[in-house]
Amino acid sequence: MAVKIISKEQQGSGAFNGGEIIENHPIGFPQNGGEGKPFSSLFYWAHAKAQVDSTIGLHPHQGFEIMSFVLKGHIRHYDTKLKEWRQLEAGDAQIIRAGNGISHAEFMAENSAMFQIWMDPDLTKTMGQPASYDDYKSDHLPSIIEGDVTIKTYVGGDSVFRMDTQGVEIQQLKFETANYSRAISKDKVYSIYVLEGSAKINGMTADLDDFAIVSDSEELKIENDSNGVLFMIATPKKLNYQTYSEIMKARMSA
Repeated sequence: MAVKIISKEQQGSGAFNGGEIIENHPIGFPQNGGEGKPFSSLFYWAHAKAQVDSTIGLHPHQGFEIMSFVLKGHIRHYDTKLKEWRQLEAGDAQIIRAGNGISHAEFMAENSAMFQIWMDPDLTKTMGQPASYDDYKSDHLPSIIEGDVTIKTYVGGDSVFRMDTQGVEIQQLKFETANYSRAISKDKVYSIYVLEGSAKINGMTADLDDFAIVSDSEELKIENDSNGVLFMIATPKKLNYQTYSEIMKARMSA
């Protein structure tokens, strides 16, 4: 059993529009710095906060699946497929399957916060597919209570959220106090961001904005004596294709 904690101070950082939007990066681009690097199908993970109303202008994407999860306030999305602005509120989520090419713009309202997460679904396949977009309202996503924990499922199980990247599960775990355990797969890696409070995750303390990576374990155990919210993504330990980051790493070392 292995648990790695990457604190906020060890994560990368970035900003848009002269600091109108600030980010910390559990998994970032090289220019963001920080300890977190792409692994499995997880390529990029940013926690963005808007200091004022701010718009990131139209910019292109290809191949990747780009997801936004609204954590606070609201955002608006525009792309060259929809050709209209769509608003998402706290708890909502959206996905851009970038395929063979799409451009989009994003607006974040003052004091809003969101995760933007990129997945690598096997670019050798998706680069030949047409781009598509879906948004998902919070009340359309399944939520259950298990013991002390309320679990909201974005991806996996009975969720309507569709993505091409295989073997991905995404959940939010919310609790007032927790002494919670569940079986997990040793064939997956569990990436957990502490959104509120703190928690012991398999015996390791993770504080606010820390990023925990759990691998080689058959049990996930969460202990806490106060309020907390965790955001968790499970991805396969081994993929049946080469990821973009693996290809680029091989080219750089050649």
